[in-house]
Amino acid sequence: MDNNNDFYQKFDYSQKSHGSNKAVLTTIFTSFISAVVGAICAVFIYSSIVSTNNPESINTGATTSNTSSQVNNLNLSQVSLSNYSDTAIYAANKVLPSMVSISVEYQVSYMGRSQTVSGSGSGVIISEDGYILTNNHVISSTDSSSFYQVSDATSVKVTIYGDETEYTAEIVGTDSQTDLAVLKIDKSGLVAAELGDSSSVQVGEFVLAIGDPYGLEHSVTAGIVSALNREMTVDGTTYNVIQADCAINSGNSGGALVNSKGQVIGITTLKLSGTGIEGVSFAIPINDTIDIYKSLIENGKISRPFVGIYGIDLDEATAIRNGLTKGIYVDSVVEGSCAEKAGIRAGDVIVAFDGKSVSTMDELNDIKNTKSVGDSVEVTFYRGNEEMTVTLVLGEN
Repeated sequence: MDNNNDFYQKFDYSQKSHGSNKAVLTTIFTSFISAVVGAICAVFIYSSIVSTNNPESINTGATTSNTSSQVNNLNLSQVSLSNYSDTAIYAANKVLPSMVSISVEYQVSYMGRSQTVSGSGSGVIISEDGYILTNNHVISSTDSSSFYQVSDATSVKVTIYGDETEYTAEIVGTDSQTDLAVLKIDKSGLVAAELGDSSSVQVGEFVLAIGDPYGLEHSVTAGIVSALNREMTVDGTTYNVIQADCAINSGNSGGALVNSKGQVIGITTLKLSGTGIEGVSFAIPINDTIDIYKSLIENGKISRPFVGIYGIDLDEATAIRNGLTKGIYVDSVVEGSCAEKAGIRAGDVIVAFDGKSVSTMDELNDIKNTKSVGDSVEVTFYRGNEEMTVTLVLGEN
């Protein structure tokens, strides 16, 4: 109706008198307007018929519709999910043949009674001859209290993607400090996962998480990398992890965090849970696992240097209140350790380790972890008001 009004306005004419020609002019204008109106109606009727039969045809009366159509087509192109979907499909199909489901049995003793319980997790095939990388907590849940005791795994079974056979797995080695473990099954010709470079991962990067949440085997979830180099402390152990917003649940542990190329860039290990918490999960960077799993395969364990003290961090205010020096207060010394052999005693305050000033156990451990078993280091400490320096040979943890 707006278009019709515009046309009528264009042909509005004056009603003023023009003498003896008034009747003639009136007749002429009436005929002219009638002809124009008829022509306009014909054009609109024709345009409507054409538009109905051919939605793509354009006319001057449909300019707004044409612009809207172009905008809609543009928007559809901009938000197309085909590339995203194709990327997820490619990455999932590439890595799924390298994923395994792990089922574990434990013995739980409680008030004189023993019961077999089961758990589940995930793993990643790292060699074609049957080596599998997973989390230590998936297959090693030893725990105890005055009320109960949980044994190491008494049975570990593995199921490979696309193969319903249940394989018995041998525990090759575990490392609680990094929460990693290696299993071995008696099978060759497996598809080893392609490992990516976790040092090149970027915040915002597309990732998939693949595992067995609540026993739902080989489930794939998607998200992005939320943060890098997160420090998360669990049961006194600090992990440096990749944070992602993929859905990770019980059973995902030991599974793969995968990039758009289908490369494994992390081993899923932790999540935050609780009321109001969603999409906060963590993975061990794959680069950090390589030396660990190689050592576990070669030696069955990880050899780390060991000092043999239990220390308490003394800040300056606490030290002054207790008449001590700022540093690491030695609360106790492990019997037979290299610290005991070097002459360090409970009550000493360590102020330097390997020639570097230290005031916290974290600082001492950071230096220690750059050393190897058998290395010699100098330790400076105060015993009362006396400063002393001894040399100790690092033992093995």
